[in-house]
Amino acid sequence: MRDNRNLAGRSAISASLVLVIILALSRPAAGQLQAAGAATPGPPTSNSVTFRGPHLLATIMVLAPDLVRVRMTPAAQFGPDHSWAVIKQPTDWPKATVEIKSDGGNDRIISTGELEVRVKSNPFRVQFYDRDGHLISKDDDAGGVAWEGSRVRDWRWMPPDEHYFGLGEKAGPLDRRGHTYVMWNTDQYGWGANTDPLYEDIPFFMGLNAGRAYGIFFDNTYRSSFDFGVTTPDRYSFGAEGGEMNYYFFWGPDPKKVINRYTELVGRLPMPPMWAIGYHQCRYSYYPDRMVRFIADNFRERHIPCDAIFLDIHYMDGYRIFTWNKSRFPDPSGLLQDLHQQGFHVVTIVDPGVKADPNYFAYQQGLAGNDFVKMPDGKVFIGNVWPGPSAFPDFTWGRVRDWWGTLVKAWIQGGVDGVWNDMNEPSVFNVPSKTMPDDVVFYDNGLQSPETKIHNVYGMQMSRATHDGILMAKPNERPLVITRATYAGGQRYSAVWTGDNSSTWDHLGMSVPEIMSMGMSGLALAGADIGGFAGGASPELYTRWLETGVFYPYCRTHVEYGAPSQEPWSYGNKLEAINRKSIELRYRLLPYLYDAFHETSETGIPVMRALLLDYPDDPRAVDQSYEFLFGDDLLVAPVMKDSERGGEAYLPKGAWYDFWTDRRYSGSASVEVSAPLDRIPLFVRGGAIIPTRQVVQYTGEAPIDPLTFEIYPNWPDSAGSTSSSADAGAATSSREYYEDDGISFDFQHGASLTEKITETPSREGIDLSLTAREGSYSPPARSLVFKIHAERETPTSVTANGETLQPAASLDALDKAASAWAYDPAANLVFVRTPDSGQATAIHIAIR
Repeated sequence: MRDNRNLAGRSAISASLVLVIILALSRPAAGQLQAAGAATPGPPTSNSVTFRGPHLLATIMVLAPDLVRVRMTPAAQFGPDHSWAVIKQPTDWPKATVEIKSDGGNDRIISTGELEVRVKSNPFRVQFYDRDGHLISKDDDAGGVAWEGSRVRDWRWMPPDEHYFGLGEKAGPLDRRGHTYVMWNTDQYGWGANTDPLYEDIPFFMGLNAGRAYGIFFDNTYRSSFDFGVTTPDRYSFGAEGGEMNYYFFWGPDPKKVINRYTELVGRLPMPPMWAIGYHQCRYSYYPDRMVRFIADNFRERHIPCDAIFLDIHYMDGYRIFTWNKSRFPDPSGLLQDLHQQGFHVVTIVDPGVKADPNYFAYQQGLAGNDFVKMPDGKVFIGNVWPGPSAFPDFTWGRVRDWWGTLVKAWIQGGVDGVWNDMNEPSVFNVPSKTMPDDVVFYDNGLQSPETKIHNVYGMQMSRATHDGILMAKPNERPLVITRATYAGGQRYSAVWTGDNSSTWDHLGMSVPEIMSMGMSGLALAGADIGGFAGGASPELYTRWLETGVFYPYCRTHVEYGAPSQEPWSYGNKLEAINRKSIELRYRLLPYLYDAFHETSETGIPVMRALLLDYPDDPRAVDQSYEFLFGDDLLVAPVMKDSERGGEAYLPKGAWYDFWTDRRYSGSASVEVSAPLDRIPLFVRGGAIIPTRQVVQYTGEAPIDPLTFEIYPNWPDSAGSTSSSADAGAATSSREYYEDDGISFDFQHGASLTEKITETPSREGIDLSLTAREGSYSPPARSLVFKIHAERETPTSVTANGETLQPAASLDALDKAASAWAYDPAANLVFVRTPDSGQATAIHIAIR
C-alpha cells in the first residue's frame, strides 16, 4: 500500500534497468571472470564428495534419491552454513543408498535410486542424468560456474524445447523462457507487465521438457538474477552479487514431486484458520470507527458473506505502529468487541518503521534494548516512511524478534485478530534505491552482515516475528499474518499478496499467472487485490475480478486512498446480486477448499495450480497461462476482457462437466463457452466428488449442515466404457474428505476426521461408499447429502446400508427428512439424504 508518487514511466524504466543488470551479471567476459577450473576429489563420505582446486572448493551432497545439494566457493573453506529458507538439515534426511565411483581418473559418478550425478573434474562441471542415462540438466560446456570478484554465476545448458516456471512473484507470462529476472524485494506501486523485481522473490524454478520436470533452488539471499536465454539462446544462467554458489537440484520427473520435495526442504504452508480463507474486505483506509461499523453493517444487512475487515494506516496515532488514533477510534476495544459479535475478524496493518519519537514507547524500548538496525558507525539507521523519520527492528536477531513478539502479543490481546505486514521490503521513502543503504549492518546470527545480504529476507523475518507474537497471545489458535515481502520458505509464517496492482483488465489477467507462479514456488496462500489497488475498478471489471478472485487461495478486495468505493455493493443492485452470488460460491465450496489447503499443508501442492502440474505431457496445457485448476477437480477459465460474454476454453484429457449446466465435454479439446456477466466459465473434472456446505455469512456462523458431496460420475457408454477414451476402464473414483475445528492446533494431536468416499457408476446405476471416520474430531449432528449430477434416467430405487429409502415428495420435503431421496428430472440430479453417523455408509442407486 503506497501513495501515487513517481509513477510516470516506472514500468518501462524498471524493465530497462533489469535488462542492464542481467546483461552485466550474465555475460561472461574474457579476462574478467575466474572460472572454477580444474579440481581434485577427496575421499567420499557415505553421501558426498568434495573437490578442491586452485580456485574452487565444491561439495556435492545427496540428501535424498531425487535431491542433491551443490555448494561451491572460490575460498579455501566454506562460510557458515546457515539458511533462512531451509528447515530440513542434512542430518534430518533418511539415509539414502548412494554409490560414489571413479571413472579411473578424477571424475566421479554419484548414483542413487533415481539420479546419476556425473562430476567432471577438468574443467569442473556437474551433470544430472536419470537412471536410464538420459541427460536432465548440466553445466554448459563453455560456461559452468565462475566468479567476478564477489559475484558468482552458473551457466547451464538450455535445450530448445525446455520451459521454465516459478521464481515466486513475477509479472508477465507463466513461462520464463526468453526473459530475465532480478531477485531484490522492491516496493513497486503501480507496477506493470514489464516491472521487475517486485515485492517477493523466490529463487526456485522448475525446468520442464517433454513432460519431465526438475527443479533448482538457488539459496542465496544477495541480489540475484536469472537469464533464461536472453543473453545466449542456447543456455540459461543464474547468479548473485555475493555469497556462494549454493543450489539444490530436484528430480521429478513429475512436477508435483518436485514441488513436494522442494517444500519438504523449505517448509510448507501450515493449515490456515478457516476464517482466513473466507472473503476479506479492505481499503486504504476505513476510518473513523463509524465508517468501519457502516461497512460491517452493510455486509450483514445485505447478506454478503465476509469474515474479516482490514484497517489501514489511518487507524494509528501519527502512523505509530501499535497505537490507536483516539479521535478517529475513541473506543477501539468496544469497536472490536462489536465486530466480533457480528462475526468479523479484524486485521490491522503493522509496518516495520518505528517512529523516531523519544516519547513513543516502542521507540524507547527499541533504543533501550539495542533492537534497531545500525549504520557501520554504530548509530541507529533512520529512514523516512509513513511516520517520518523512523528506526527499523533488526529481525535477524532472535531476541529482537522476541521483543517484537511482545508488542504483537499485547496488540492481539487488545482484540485484534490478525496482522498485515506492509512496507517490509524494506521500503524507505525519498531515496533512489527505495530501501536502506547497502552498508547498513544487521546482526545476522553474529555475522554482522550488510543490507545487501539481508535485504531479501527482511520481510520474511518480520512476518516470522509477527507470527510468533500472535502465538504468544493465542498459543492454540492458528495465526493469520499477511506480508508484502518474503523469501523462500516464507509460507511457514504468512500469507502473501501481489502488492499494489492497478484497476485494469491487464492486471486482472496478470494476477492469474502471477499467483500460479507463487504457488509453484511454495507461496500457496496468495492473492491479488480484487478490483485492483491503484485507480479504482469499473463496475464490470470489479464483477469479473471478483468472479476470478473467489478462486484465489487468499481472497481480499482492496483499493487505494481517494479511489471510489470498492465494496461488493458499490456498483448498483444488479451487480451487487452477481457479486453476492460469487462470494456465496466460495462459501459453498469451503469444505472443498479446506481439503485443498490440507493437501497443501502435507504436500506443498498449491490450491491454485497451473495446468502443467497435472498435465505436464500436454503441450497445450503447459501453454495455459490464464486458466487454472482450483484444487484437484475444478478448472477455472476467467473472463479477462471488457464486455466479453463468451470465448474459448481448453479442457485437458478426460471428461469435464460445465459447473453451471452439467453439460459434458471430452478433452483434450478447446470448447466454446458462454460467459454472461453473472457467470465465470467453470468446469468439473469427470469423476470428481466435491464437498460443499450451506451458505453462511461468516465461517463461524453455523456448523456444516448438511455436508453435501457433489458427485460428477464418469458415466459408461452403452458399450460399458466411459464417455472419454482416456478414462476407459477407470469409472470408479474417490476422494478423501478432511475436517477439523478450523481454529486450533488440536488436529496435530488427532482431533480431526478423515473419511474416504468412492463412487462407481455403471449402466445399472451408481454405488457410493463412505468409510467410517478416522480421528477423534466429532462435528455437531448433521445430515449427509449425496448430489449426483447428470443422472440420465429416473432411479428405480435407492438403498442405504441395505435399507430401502423412500422418495421424498419434493426437494423441500427432502430437506426436512432424516433419510430419503429425490430426483429432479429437469436438472438431471439425484439427491440422497442420510444422517451423518460417522460410520461406514453404502448407497446404491438403481436406474434399471
